Amino acid sequence: MNGFSKAAGRTAKIVVIAAILLVVGLNAVVTTSAREYKLITQFGQVVRIQDQPGPSIKIPFIQTTLSIPKYKMISDLYPSDVTTKDKKVMTVDSFVIWEISDPVKYLSSLNASKENAEVRLGNVVYNSIKTVMSATDQQDIISGRNGELAQAITDNIGGAMDSYGIRILSVETKKLDLPDSNKEAVYQRMISERNNIAAGYKADGEYQSNLIKNETDRTVKETVAKAEAEAEQIKAAGEAQYMQILSDAYNDASKADFYNYVRSLDALKASLKGGDKTVILDGDSELARLLEGNW
Repeated sequence: MNGFSKAAGRTAKIVVIAAILLVVGLNAVVTTSAREYKLITQFGQVVRIQDQPGPSIKIPFIQTTLSIPKYKMISDLYPSDVTTKDKKVMTVDSFVIWEISDPVKYLSSLNASKENAEVRLGNVVYNSIKTVMSATDQQDIISGRNGELAQAITDNIGGAMDSYGIRILSVETKKLDLPDSNKEAVYQRMISERNNIAAGYKADGEYQSNLIKNETDRTVKETVAKAEAEAEQIKAAGEAQYMQILSDAYNDASKADFYNYVRSLDALKASLKGGDKTVILDGDSELARLLEGNW
């Protein structure tokens, strides 16, 4: 019986020792993922930073571990009102993309608290937004939504968060709007501006229309005048040719009498008017002579 008790006692001791060794072993192993820093602290002081993924060893019960995010984080900021260079108030709703660049500074300055970090980020980003937008006209701010505004705000921050172990990667604006109290006035001004622009386009169109109309009228007048001049030239040439034909006819004795005969018939025809068609010819007249065939 005593032998059995001794054996059982030895077994219990072995089990206890094994359990202690297991606990110690588990407490000594540090497993680090790719998305975190592992800070090894001893008596409240950071003695080592484990930033590579995989297992490592620490002194059990004396050294402790603290996980710090290693991935990029996004934090929404409270919408805030800022005044532009041309004295226009705008409401800016933005967010910031950031990461922890120095986990030790992050721990010592912010107690490794994301809430504390976001408070600091909100102050720094707001000051940068205010500085950039107060030096920029509203229209340039709106047109800079393609990335220029965000880059200017980020560049203005620079290394303001370095002392907190934080690196700001980008500040993006989700929404740029007008305060409710200003919207109606701005809308009315925009309508007025658009109406002025439309009136300018209309006036310019009418001016261009008048230029085209005047040019067309001038071209038509020049064309008509040229055509009339050419017609007069053709008419004059025809009359000259006609006169030349008459001259040739009168200069030829064989044709002159016939021509006079035709002209006399035309004159006779023109004189026959009304119902009386009787013609009495004087025997000595030129027409009577011609009708007798003496031409």
